[in-house]
Amino acid sequence: MDRSAESSFPPTPLNRRLLRKRALRLEYFTVVYNVIEAAASLFFGRKAGSVALIGFGLDSLIESLSGGILIWRLRRSTDGDTLKEERLENRATKLVAVTFFILAAYVVFESVRKLITAEIPERTLPGIIIALLSLLIMPFLALKKKEIGIRLESPALQADAKETLACAVLSAALLLGLGLHYAVGIWFADSIAALIIAIYLIKEGLETWEGEDD
Repeated sequence: MDRSAESSFPPTPLNRRLLRKRALRLEYFTVVYNVIEAAASLFFGRKAGSVALIGFGLDSLIESLSGGILIWRLRRSTDGDTLKEERLENRATKLVAVTFFILAAYVVFESVRKLITAEIPERTLPGIIIALLSLLIMPFLALKKKEIGIRLESPALQADAKETLACAVLSAALLLGLGLHYAVGIWFADSIAALIIAIYLIKEGLETWEGEDD
């Protein structure tokens, strides 16, 4: 049976357990990868004075937090208790939404401050490499999380997939901002990229909080 046919039927209890195990593996990888990414981004971001790279590092920490929330959620699954499952899903989804707002608030504050004070960041090749790696990895992770989230009928896992996709969008904006500054010296591209990131984060946070579907 192909994947499309298989996904059209509700998963059996055994398949649900297998899907949760796959989801847990994705979340563990997400947490470990993002902790490493955060450490590198914050180190090189502070060294270069790049608010976009620092914001990206904080996003990686928030993504780790989101992954931790999903690990908690998946490990507390209770097959057969529909009401408890719904409560867990709602709590986890709201917590993931809050992580979007926390990050957006920091990025907006630091971006506006940098623009007002005209604080020029240094060029950073390591930051460009970090953004490129994330741009390659995060869309794949987001896709897999969304597929499993749909099959498990888990809004929390689908919300976390959005958080992971937000990281990919962040990395694209970061790559553009750092790349323009590195190549042609447009220093404010760093802060503009960060503000674009913040707008996206607020949008996704609101949609996640309200429980909107794609």
